Amino acid sequence: MAPPPRRPLLLLLAGILAVACLATLASAIYEDQVGLADWHQKYIGKVKQAVYHSQKSGRRRVVVLTEENVLASLDLRSGDILWRHVIDKNDPLDQLSLSLGKYVLTLSSGGTVLRAWNLPDGQMIWETNLQTSTLSKPQLHVLPNSKVAKDNLVLVSAGRWIYAVSSIDGAILWGKELALDGLEIKQVLQSPENDVVYAVGIIGSSKLAFYHLNAKTGEIVKDFQESLPGGLSGETVLGSDNLLVALDKTNSGLFLIKFTGERISYKKVRVSDLVQDLSGTFKLLSLSNGVIAMETSSSVSLLKLKGTDGLEVVQTFDQPASVGDALTITDKDGAFAIVQHVGSQIEFVIKFTSDLSSEFLREKVNIDQHRGNVEKVFLNNYVRTDKSHGFRALVVMEDHSLLLIQQGEVVWGREDGLASIVDVTTSELPVEKDGVSVADVEHNLFEWLKGHMLKLKGTLMLANTDEVAAIQALRLKSSEKNKMTRDHNGFRKLLIVLTKAGKVTALHTGDGRIIWSNLLPSLRTSRSGVVSSALRIYQWQVPHHSVMRENPSVLVVGKSGEDSSALGVFSILDSYSGEELNSMRLDHSVAQIIQLPLKDSSEQRLHLIVDSNSHAHLYPRSPDALNVFHHEMSNLYFYSVDVQNNVIRGYSLQKSCDLNLGDEFCFSTKELWSIIFPSDAERIALSETRKMNEVVHTQAKIIGDHDVMYKYLSKNLVFVATVSPKAAGDIGSALPEEASLVAYLIDAVTGRILHRVTHHGAQGPVHAVVSENWVVYHYFNLRAHRFEMAVIEIYDQSRADNKDVMKLILGKHNLSAPITSYARPEVVVKSQSYFFTHSVKAMAVTQTAKGITSKQLLIGTIGDQVLALDKRFLDPRRSVNPTQQEKEEGIIPLTDSLPIIPQSFVTHSHQVEALRGIVSVPAKLESTTLVFTYGVDLFYTRLAPSRTYDSLTDEFSYALLLITIAVLVGAIVFTWIWSEKKELRDKWR
Repeated sequence: MAPPPRRPLLLLLAGILAVACLATLASAIYEDQVGLADWHQKYIGKVKQAVYHSQKSGRRRVVVLTEENVLASLDLRSGDILWRHVIDKNDPLDQLSLSLGKYVLTLSSGGTVLRAWNLPDGQMIWETNLQTSTLSKPQLHVLPNSKVAKDNLVLVSAGRWIYAVSSIDGAILWGKELALDGLEIKQVLQSPENDVVYAVGIIGSSKLAFYHLNAKTGEIVKDFQESLPGGLSGETVLGSDNLLVALDKTNSGLFLIKFTGERISYKKVRVSDLVQDLSGTFKLLSLSNGVIAMETSSSVSLLKLKGTDGLEVVQTFDQPASVGDALTITDKDGAFAIVQHVGSQIEFVIKFTSDLSSEFLREKVNIDQHRGNVEKVFLNNYVRTDKSHGFRALVVMEDHSLLLIQQGEVVWGREDGLASIVDVTTSELPVEKDGVSVADVEHNLFEWLKGHMLKLKGTLMLANTDEVAAIQALRLKSSEKNKMTRDHNGFRKLLIVLTKAGKVTALHTGDGRIIWSNLLPSLRTSRSGVVSSALRIYQWQVPHHSVMRENPSVLVVGKSGEDSSALGVFSILDSYSGEELNSMRLDHSVAQIIQLPLKDSSEQRLHLIVDSNSHAHLYPRSPDALNVFHHEMSNLYFYSVDVQNNVIRGYSLQKSCDLNLGDEFCFSTKELWSIIFPSDAERIALSETRKMNEVVHTQAKIIGDHDVMYKYLSKNLVFVATVSPKAAGDIGSALPEEASLVAYLIDAVTGRILHRVTHHGAQGPVHAVVSENWVVYHYFNLRAHRFEMAVIEIYDQSRADNKDVMKLILGKHNLSAPITSYARPEVVVKSQSYFFTHSVKAMAVTQTAKGITSKQLLIGTIGDQVLALDKRFLDPRRSVNPTQQEKEEGIIPLTDSLPIIPQSFVTHSHQVEALRGIVSVPAKLESTTLVFTYGVDLFYTRLAPSRTYDSLTDEFSYALLLITIAVLVGAIVFTWIWSEKKELRDKWR
C-alpha cells in the first residue's frame, strides 16, 4: 500500500515561503512614513525689528525682521509662523514698515531695493529698484498722504538721495539727489499742515543741512546749512517736531538744535551733567513728546526736553535694562515700556510720555535665567472689554529667543537662537538602569494590561473618543525613540549645539525636543561692552559606562573680543544636565584649535590651542595629560592656512615656550615648510582634510580582474583649492580665459605636493569633502556654463607588490614595514569630472560605525535640500563601455552628468532654509547613519546608504509573523493527528 502524502512538509514549506515574502525590504518610504524617523523645526532668528497688526477681526499678527535676514509673520496668540521669507544674504534687509494696513514694506541692499508684500499671505506685490549711496544707513518712512486717501507716500532716504514711492504699485513718484558732497540724510518728516517734506542731514562731521521739499514733485523749496563747533558723531534723534538732538564727535555733549523757517538755534549740554558713568557707547532713543532715552553701559536715563534750554533727568534705571520704542496712544500722548532685571525676574514698567513721574503698569514676570538679559522690547496695546488700555510686549532675550508677555505672564516663547548654530557635537545617552523595584514592576504590569485592553478595544472598534485619545497618548509615551536612555541600535543620542549667542542646547534625536540649555556666562557680553564670541564645541570626556560612573562632558571654546589677539575662553559642561563644571579665561588668544587623538587616564581628550604668536598650549593642564602628550609629541604635526597672505605652513612642536619658561603646558612651534602661492596667479579658496574619527574598514580595494589596489590612507593629506584672482568673485565676474581653479593634494608633515590638477575656465565658490583616499569638490565651469563635480582618488603604489599569496606565506611582503611621510610616496592618482545640476551650499559624507557600508555624499543644494548621492556615481574608473569584469564589480557606465533622483533627497519635501552645515554621526547599527542639517531651520533623519541589511525594517509586521507561525503550528498538529488516525484506520482494515 502506498504511504500517505507528506502534507505537513508541504504546508511547512508554504509557510516559510509566505514568511520570506513578508520580509522583503521597501526601496522607498511612503508619504505617511515621513516624520517617523525624522523631524523638521522652523525658526526665524534674532528679531531686530517688529511691527504689529492687530485688527478687530481675523488673526492678530506681528511682522518681524531678523538678523538671519528673515521676514516673517507670527500669530500673536501662539507664536506660530503664518508665513516666512528667507532673503539671500547678498540682499540684507534694512528696514520694515506697514502701509495701508495690508502691505508689508521692506527696504534692503543699502536702500536700493524696496518691496511690498501682501500681509495676509506674504506674496510679493511689487519690487522697485532705487539708486542710492549704499555706504550710508538707509531709512524708510511711510507717511500718510492727505491728498490721496487710498495711498501712502513712502519715502526712502540713503546718503544724499530721497525717493517718494507709491505704496499701491511701487511707482517712483519722484527722486532727488541733493547736491552737497558727503551729505548723509539722518531724519525725514512731513508737515501735517502742508505738503512739505523736511530732511535733515550731516555733511562730513561738522555741518548740518536742512531741506524743505515739495511732497508732490520733490523740488527743493528751501535749503540752508549750519556749522557746529566740535563736530557730530552721527547719532541723532528727533526730540520734537522742530527740535533735533545730536551727539557730538567726542561723545561728551549733546546738541539741542531748533530749526524754524530759515533760522537755526542750538545749545550744547554736557553729558556728564546728566549721567555719571561715561564709559562705553551711547545710544539715543526718541520716545515722543520731548522724551528721550539715553542708554549707556551702566544705566538707562529718561530725559525730558525743556525746549532749547536743556535737558533734565526724570528717572534712571541701572543696567541691565531695555527701553522699547514709543507707542502712539492718542494724538498727544504715547506709551513706552522699560524692562529691568530684578533677581530671577524681569520687571515690566509702562509709562506715558505725558506723565513720566507716574507708572501706568508695573508687573514682575518669571523668566528662565538661561535666557539672559532682555535686549529689545516691542510694545503693543489693545482695548479691554471695559474700554481700558491693555499692553503686550514682544521681548527679545540675550540668547536670541523671543517671548510674548501679557498680563504678567509669558504667553508663548520661541527658541530662535537655534537659527544661528555655529557648531555641533553629539553625546551618548545614559545606560538604562537594571535595578527595578517590586512596586515599579506591579505598576508597570498594571499599565501594560490596561494598555493592551485599550488597544484591543480600539482594534475591535469598541473604544469611545476618550479611550482613543488615551490609546494615542500611550503610543506616544511608549515610543522607543523618545526615551532618555541608550538603545542597542545607537539611534537615541543627544545633539549638543552651540549657538551664536553663546548658548549650548541639547536636542534629543528622537523628536528634537530640548533636553537642557545653558547660556554660558563666560560668553556673554560684559558691562564694558566687550563682545564675546563662541567658536567651537568638542567632546571633552567620554567615559566608558562600564568602567567610570562620571557623566560625559563637552568643551566650548570662545574668545572675549573680535580681533585676533582677543583672549580665549574655556567652558566645560556636563552632557546630561548642561551644568557648567568648569570655566576659565585663558591668558592667550585662540588662533587654531586642534583636537588630538589622545586621552589621559580619566579619558579626557587632549586639545592643543595655538595662539596668534604660534605658541601651542595643552589642555587639560594635568600631569597625566602632559605625560601622554610628551610620549607622542615627536609624532605630532599641524599646519595653518593664512588666506590673507596666501600661504600654507607646516609646524612641529618644541620642548617649551621661549617666553613662558615656567609654563610646562606651553610649547613653541618650529616651521618645517611653507607653500607660498603667487598672489597674481592664485588665491586660496578652500582647504579640507579628513575627519580624525573616520573609520576605514579596509585598506585594499579589490577590482574586477581580482587585482588589488591599496588606498593611500594618510591622515596628513590636505586638499587645497586655489582660484585665479579675477575668478575670486561671484560667478560671471571673470571671462573663461581669465579664470582657473587649481586643486592640490599636500602632505601636511613634509609639505610635499602629491598631486596637482588645473581646471581652466573654472570658478568658485568651491566646496569639497575628503574621505578615506578620495576627494570630491564642486565648482562652476564658465566654458560650459554649468556646475561640475570632480573626484580624485589616490592609491599607494609602493605596496603594489603585496599581491602574491606566496610572498605573503614566505614572509617576503612589506606590510609590516613602517610607513613614514618623510619617504617619498609612490602614489597613483585617478580623477574624473562630471556635470552637476545644482549649486551647492554644503557637503558632507556619511559616517558609519565600522566603515563597511557604502559611502554617500550629502549635498546641500541651492534649494536648501539635502541630496544623498551614491559615491559609485563619482568613481573615476567609470567608462562608456565597461567590461564584463567591471560590470561585475558594480562600475556604472559613464555619463557626462550626475543623476538627480527625486527619491534621493534626504529632506523629502522639506527645506532647511539658509542651509549652512550637514553633520553625519554613526549609529551602532553599521547600516545606519544619523544626519543632522542646520541653517535657519533644523532637520534630522536616519539614513541607510546600503539599506538596512543588518536589521528588520520598522514596517515589518511582527503580528502577522506570529499569526503565520501559529497557523503553521496548528496546521502541523492537525495534519499529524489526521495522519495518525488515517494510519490507524488503514491498519484495522
